[in-house]
Amino acid sequence: MPGLFDSFQLRGLHFRNRVTVSPMCQYSSVNGFANDWHLVHLGSRAVGGAALVIAEAAAVTPEGRITPQDLGIWDDRHVEMLKRIFDFIAAQGAFAGVQLAHAGRKASTNEPWKGGTPISPEQCGWTPIYAPSPIPFAEGYQVPAPLTVEQIRKVVQDFAAGARRALAAGASVVEIHAAHGYLLNSFLSPLTNKRNDEYGGSFQNRIRLLCEVLQAVRSVWPEQNPVFIRISATDWADGAGGWTIEDSIALSKILKPLGADLIDCSSGGNLPNVKIPVGPGYQVPFAERIRKEAGIPTAAVGMITEAAQADQTIRTGQADIVLFAREMLRNPYWPLYAARRLHQDVQWPNQYQRAKLR
Repeated sequence: MPGLFDSFQLRGLHFRNRVTVSPMCQYSSVNGFANDWHLVHLGSRAVGGAALVIAEAAAVTPEGRITPQDLGIWDDRHVEMLKRIFDFIAAQGAFAGVQLAHAGRKASTNEPWKGGTPISPEQCGWTPIYAPSPIPFAEGYQVPAPLTVEQIRKVVQDFAAGARRALAAGASVVEIHAAHGYLLNSFLSPLTNKRNDEYGGSFQNRIRLLCEVLQAVRSVWPEQNPVFIRISATDWADGAGGWTIEDSIALSKILKPLGADLIDCSSGGNLPNVKIPVGPGYQVPFAERIRKEAGIPTAAVGMITEAAQADQTIRTGQADIVLFAREMLRNPYWPLYAARRLHQDVQWPNQYQRAKLR
């Protein structure tokens, strides 16, 4: 079996290794525009040796932002700075990606360091926010407006338009965000989708929006470039009738022939106050089951911090790539250090050769 620093082919992309940077919201934009913070944040991870650097959740509509400070991709003017960033990433030998997102009923909040709590229009928030059904995320959140079928169709086109802008900016990968309680995820779960039309009720109806979004994105995305889907593999709502790993396996089997190339296997976020057994690699079993039972490549995420741990995840066939988040925030050059620990000889940037670990 390959290891963490073996190459990986997905459609027309040849990744130099299997270390990839997960989308991590920076809450540092004004009106959705990327800036020098994003250039340094994302660019340094490419310099550090990752094979793929995925920019944070980029809202496909203004009302689809989590906070007023979210990155956006709803306006053609957003492309220019993203292109500068993505060109720099490519120049370091990495691929650039971007996550397409809509916050749904978790929109209009302040930044995490200010509590992450809902904010009103007077506090630079907005109303209405949207969801499949008028069920607020938690106490103190707005009651979302249920999307009409006409509005759902516009959401599908908004994702496709975001993909077109990502391509114009030079992204090689797009990831559709269908996890963590945001709009697409809330359509999947029967606990948050109480609709009685073609987008609610049965499993096939609840997954319809995600399938339509994928098809719309795939229609404007080059054949040689991959599309990732981030899902919450489970609601962690034991015994409550929520979304389960078995649902995720069934979904993944359907998404693959529609053009999905990899499932990014996260979990939770759709319901408040659920008990999650957090620990090192706690979400890896989801990636393993989906990979084996749905026959589609997967990414492992969640408290993977050690080189040997990540390498073992790949070598044992639990996932095809590892997406790193907090560990990459702590050390953007983690891949270079991990390679040394695993006795792998990787190319350091010429500018850093004098500091290369022997």
